[in-house]
Amino acid sequence: MNLAWFRGKGPQLDEHQRERLGRLLAAEVPDDRPLGQQRLVVLDLETSGLNMRRDLVLSIGAVVIRDDAIDLGEQFEVTLLRPVQPVSESVLIHGIAPSALAAGCDPAQALLDFMEFLGPSPLLAFHAGFDQRMLARALKQTLGYRLQHRFLDVAEMAPMLFPDSKPRHGGLDDWTEHFHLQVHQRHHASADALVTAELALILFSHARRQGIDSLAALDSRLEHWRRRQNAQML
Repeated sequence: MNLAWFRGKGPQLDEHQRERLGRLLAAEVPDDRPLGQQRLVVLDLETSGLNMRRDLVLSIGAVVIRDDAIDLGEQFEVTLLRPVQPVSESVLIHGIAPSALAAGCDPAQALLDFMEFLGPSPLLAFHAGFDQRMLARALKQTLGYRLQHRFLDVAEMAPMLFPDSKPRHGGLDDWTEHFHLQVHQRHHASADALVTAELALILFSHARRQGIDSLAALDSRLEHWRRRQNAQML
C-alpha cells in the first residue's frame, strides 16, 4: 500500500523525532501518595491569543515541585519558532518580539523537549483548562500525540481551600497579592509558572490541614466543589 498520501496529511517528523516520540512515558494516574512524594510540573503557556481553535502556543515555561519545594534545578523554558506572527493585543501583553519568535525553536523539537521534561508527572496550571487545550492541540497538530496527563487547576484550588478569601477577580495577580507573593515578571511563561508553583505550595499546606494529602484526594475534593458551584448557579 502506498502510504505517501497518508503521511502527507499528518505531522512531518524525521526518524529521530519519531523515536523520541515513541519513548515518551505514559501519564501517571493521581494516586494516594502524599503530596510531598509527588513530582508535579507547573506549566504556563504564552499564546498568540485566547482562541483555543486558532491561536498558537508561542512559549512554554515550567517548574517542578518535589519534596514540598520548588526544585530550582528542574526548570524548562522555550520560545517556539513562529516566523509569521501578527502583532496582536496578546503579543503586546506578553512582549515576545517577532524577532524572538522568528529565532525560536522548531515546534516539534520544542514540544518533544517539553514532553521529555514532563515525563509521566501530573500538571498544575492557573486556569488549567486553557493551557490543557492549547497544549493538547499543539501536540496533536505538531507531533500527532494525544495528551493524557492529568491537569489540576490552581485557580479552582485557591477558592475551594480559602472560601472566605475573595480577591477582586480571582486571577493570578489577585491571589499572589492576597498571599503577599513577590512577582518578578508577569506574562512571561517561566516567571508565571514559578509564581503559580509558589501559590500551589501554600495551597498544599492548607489542604493538609483540611485532611487532603494526595492528588487523588485533592482531585476528588475539586470534583465535589465543582458540582456544588454549578448547583449554586442553577
